[in-house]
Amino acid sequence: MELPRELRNALDYELAHISAKKLAKVVSELSEKYRSNKQQPLGKSFFKTQDDFKAYVAFRMPATYAAVYSALEKVREVLPRWNPETFLDAGAGPGTAMWAALEVYPKLRTATLLEREEGMIDIGKGLAKYSPSPVIQNAEWIKTNITGDWHVPNGDLPPVSCGNSHEKCGDLHLHGARQPHFDLVTASYVLGELDEQVRETLVRKLWQATAHTLVIIEPGTPAGFSRIKQARDILLNEGALIVAPCPGNMPCLIGEDDWCHFSQRISRTRLHRQVKAGELSYEDEKFSFIAASREKGIHVPGRVLRHPQIRKGHIEFEICTPGGICRRTVTRSNKELYRKARDLGWGSVFTETE
Repeated sequence: MELPRELRNALDYELAHISAKKLAKVVSELSEKYRSNKQQPLGKSFFKTQDDFKAYVAFRMPATYAAVYSALEKVREVLPRWNPETFLDAGAGPGTAMWAALEVYPKLRTATLLEREEGMIDIGKGLAKYSPSPVIQNAEWIKTNITGDWHVPNGDLPPVSCGNSHEKCGDLHLHGARQPHFDLVTASYVLGELDEQVRETLVRKLWQATAHTLVIIEPGTPAGFSRIKQARDILLNEGALIVAPCPGNMPCLIGEDDWCHFSQRISRTRLHRQVKAGELSYEDEKFSFIAASREKGIHVPGRVLRHPQIRKGHIEFEICTPGGICRRTVTRSNKELYRKARDLGWGSVFTETE
């Protein structure tokens, strides 16, 4: 996949005044800070200058877009008739999830973005100017720490619909503030910055703000999946229905020595290659995610957990099913099933007829 042309152009224009060489240097310095594993105090930031923000955007926005887009596509697969109209992103950064959500769900009418860093908001608003979409141009940016008592003023938002109906959702009260519900709520790559107790509070708060579906995304690492697994348990306790990637609400079947994650390949722009000092024309973003809904999705018999193994005369799949994790083999002798199986990849829905 590629970034939308409008977003590629926006990044080029917004970052044009700073050289790729300087961006690469700042990226290297920021990466070193993250690798040092020196936890920042809650509410503090690694970013010190506007160049820090811009370097981070050049470095991470394409990969984050790829992960969000891929996760939302998997949600659309199991909720094919759902068309959200209102969108909330917590820890929005430069608005990456908003761009991806609008690509997957073009009927979105409003976007509300929560972000604590003024520098990120400035870049996000700058990028939005290059979009032809009124949703992106008129997005509501709210400067707030998502771990605090954030609230969204009802007066700034149009009536919010529940799913595809046109009935108004009831107002939600969080910490004494009237809160609207949003059809689609996302939070990507934010849980890792929080301790366990704060994460639990945030996940519950996000679910309370969700009228229909909540999607949480973390890095596709053992630690990232551990946070997703914790969020999954919290959401199940809140009565949520898990629609993706799991094929149901059963206890997680992934063993302690493994982790559930997926991969999305995205093409690198020239600037992206320069900033990352990479020679490949693409990168593969590994991510873990959970999507919880108030509506039951279509039945998913299983999901492919790894790259299918193509062997001579057959294809082997590792599948997560409601009954457990198992292996399935499709042989060339069954021509119709084999033809369909060749189109399946890591993360695809696997049906019993395949």
